[in-house]
Amino acid sequence: MELGAFSVSLAVKDIHKSKAFYEALGFSVFHGDIDQGWLILSNGDKKIGLFQGMFEKNIMTFNPGWDADAQPLEKFDDVRDIQKRLQAAGIELQSTADPDSSGPASITMLDPDGNSVLIDQHV
Repeated sequence: MELGAFSVSLAVKDIHKSKAFYEALGFSVFHGDIDQGWLILSNGDKKIGLFQGMFEKNIMTFNPGWDADAQPLEKFDDVRDIQKRLQAAGIELQSTADPDSSGPASITMLDPDGNSVLIDQHV
C-alpha cells in the first residue's frame, strides 16, 4: 500500500518560537501562512507541519498522490482504496471518505497507542 508523502503535524503553542527552533535545525518554510497559524517546513525530503490552535495532539500525516515535494504523482493508491484495505484488515477508522466520491478526501485513525494518523489526499 503506497501512502504517499509523509510528514509530522505538530500541535504547537507558539508557532513563531517553533518556527525559529526548527529553522535552527535546518528546516525552512515550504508552504503555509503563519498568520493563519500553520506552516509546513522542509529539510530535504523531511517535512514538519506546525499548527497552532488547530488540533490538540500531534498527527502523523500521509498524502497519497503527492511526492515529498507536494508534487502530484501520476500513479498512486487512492485514499478510498486504502480505506477499503484498512477496513478489510479490521482497522477502526475515526473518520472515513465517501466511497462513491473521487478526488480530495481523507481518513483518520488511531494507532494502538492512541497516536493520530491522517491519510489526507489533496489530488
